[in-house]
Amino acid sequence: MATKNIQLPELGEGVTEGELVKWTIKPGDKIQADQTIAEMMTDKATVEVPSPTAGTVKELKFKEGEVVSVGNVMIVIETDGAGAQPAKTESAPTKAPSAQPASQSASQSAMDVYPPPAASKVLATPATRRLAREMNVDINGVSGSGLSGRVTRDDVMDARGAGATTAGPATYQSPTQSTNQSTTTPRPAYQSPPGTKDERVPLKGIRKKIAENMQMAKHIIPHFTLMDEANVTALVNMREELKAAGEKTGVKVTYMPFVFKALIATVREFPQFNASIDDAAGEIVYKKNFNIGFAADTPNGLLVPVVKNADQKTVVQVAADINDLAKKARDGKLTLDEMKGATFTVTNIGSIGGTYATPVINHPEVFIFGMYKIQDKPILVDGQIEFIKTMNFTVTCDHRLIDGAVAARFLKAFINRIENPGVLMLDMM
Repeated sequence: MATKNIQLPELGEGVTEGELVKWTIKPGDKIQADQTIAEMMTDKATVEVPSPTAGTVKELKFKEGEVVSVGNVMIVIETDGAGAQPAKTESAPTKAPSAQPASQSASQSAMDVYPPPAASKVLATPATRRLAREMNVDINGVSGSGLSGRVTRDDVMDARGAGATTAGPATYQSPTQSTNQSTTTPRPAYQSPPGTKDERVPLKGIRKKIAENMQMAKHIIPHFTLMDEANVTALVNMREELKAAGEKTGVKVTYMPFVFKALIATVREFPQFNASIDDAAGEIVYKKNFNIGFAADTPNGLLVPVVKNADQKTVVQVAADINDLAKKARDGKLTLDEMKGATFTVTNIGSIGGTYATPVINHPEVFIFGMYKIQDKPILVDGQIEFIKTMNFTVTCDHRLIDGAVAARFLKAFINRIENPGVLMLDMM
């Protein structure tokens, strides 16, 4: 029998490592080629890792919750050699540096199955790299205290405190440059009071990534929020008409596609809302496409799928994309590409029942839009009480780029469109 080392393949463009969320196999299991052996977390997406060959699992090299670099040996399997083929690459493979101790190295007779290595000068997690940028620390000059010299968050913070060589301010990366990096700021330990019976569980996986991203966004972006109420009676009637049309094609039409369309028209009027700040270059990046993220509540935590080129799609097409992406989010089937490239984000808290909130901006975007539950409101018309349908909307902005008066005019322009579906339809023609 031959022994093969199965290494972690590339998880996406620019992704050099991921967190091992779950093993789906155990030592002694017989596995087939292309069978899922593990689930890896990178940014906010869970990626299934397949085995490139069949065999019997001999050893697992990492524990759940550990960070694994592309090219690291994940498992060792035994195979009789029949039908086992290494992963195909366009060029001859070069073995990537391994974070495994020498005692765990395979024997000379062992065969490795590995992808082309991802180039990296410093061994560090994406979260640590982003933290270094935001703290203006040149990570290339930081000595790593982690396994095999890996730079940790504590190393970056220590370097910052010691006045280490610093780089320029944080740089905005366009979707094609993004490396799915996130950050967190170290926080003091929590000490349980004597005599308490607290339960402690690891902060890992999606929940850890959410914590890191939220803390990073609040650290960088000066947030402010405006809220206003809209009379959506006409919108409710229009949605009922299109809802029936959508059902004929198997598409559930909610209010979110209409909000998307009204936002697109309003953002065209206020282009600074479809932008990001590149601090290092001292530039504002104005985006020309409309890729709208939406907050999806899933059993595993908050995910943000992205409807690409929403301006080029009809209301029913946008609704179909939202339904499909939301289902994938709930089922844990979203791909990295389906969560990348958002130019701004919408959160629909009203679907649960909220009336008002102050959402956190999804960095490097500069605003997040909130929509809330529809309510019946009594008004006085010619001495008679009538009921209208109302909905609250919020716009939370990055005050570095968007002033309060501009945000107020933006929200007013949006409400004018959402209250008058006829005007909205003209914008979509």
